Amino acid sequence: MDIDPNSGFPGRGFDGFDFQGGVGDIFDAFFGGFGGGGQNDASRGNDLQYATTITFQEAAFGVEKEIQITRHETCATCKGELAAPGTSTERCGNCNGAGKVRRAQNSIFGQFVQVVACNVCKGRGQTVKTPCPTCKASGRERMSRNVMVNVPGGVEDGMRVRLSGEGDAGSSSGRPGDMYVTLSVKSHPLFRREKEHLIFDLPLNVANAALGTTIEVPMLDGETEEFDVPAGVQSGAILRKKGKGVPNLNNGRNGDLVAVVTIITPKKMSSHTRELFDELADALEADEETHSPSNGKSWVRKLKDVLAGENS
Repeated sequence: MDIDPNSGFPGRGFDGFDFQGGVGDIFDAFFGGFGGGGQNDASRGNDLQYATTITFQEAAFGVEKEIQITRHETCATCKGELAAPGTSTERCGNCNGAGKVRRAQNSIFGQFVQVVACNVCKGRGQTVKTPCPTCKASGRERMSRNVMVNVPGGVEDGMRVRLSGEGDAGSSSGRPGDMYVTLSVKSHPLFRREKEHLIFDLPLNVANAALGTTIEVPMLDGETEEFDVPAGVQSGAILRKKGKGVPNLNNGRNGDLVAVVTIITPKKMSSHTRELFDELADALEADEETHSPSNGKSWVRKLKDVLAGENS
């Protein structure tokens, strides 16, 4: 099983051909070649694409999911032999069992001989007098199956899991294709992901930010993790716990648990709370004037002096 972070299949060459083999391959692609390659040769089965949704926790820790698929499998009645049980196929008289016939084709370069699939046996090299009643001599039948998908911990939304050999069965005993399962990860009300790092917003009221506090954070596994918030922490500060994130897909090591501090100021206050904040404001202004490095005045006092001068 492989994890593919991309959404598409590997690219192909021009117009679906792969020309890495050189000029000979290009010639065969257009003119059918002069040797093998007929349709009676073993052909790999098609790849299949499916999708499944997993939770944020399942993406973090891994999960085994069962999904229902429909695919072409080797016919259980004829075992891929095409003919009804108790009967057999016969060598095609048109192509003498080769599955291919030669056809002359004129072009601007002269006459070429093109090798094409036999139109009588459809490239199989064998004819079927009594077709299999189940697959109608196709050698395959469409079946529904439940397949287990092993999703490793640390996957992200949009990644694909490849299940080798779980695609359509091949023809003429060709190997089966693969199955690709695209993962859709649900969001979480508290956490978000940046690769292997687990991130959350940590809201603090003004008092806790000023005095410092200890916050218990509920984790994905049901446990809690304590964060010691230092006194005087500022909004936007980053608090980090090493190794408390999710596994890295490449090396298996856990990322970090990261808290982003946000200081919350009250929008509505009782009369008592307002009185306390008034006292606090006066006390903070006095402290600021006491510890101010310039002329013993806070910036608020300086602003008041400037405004008083402008209004005089």
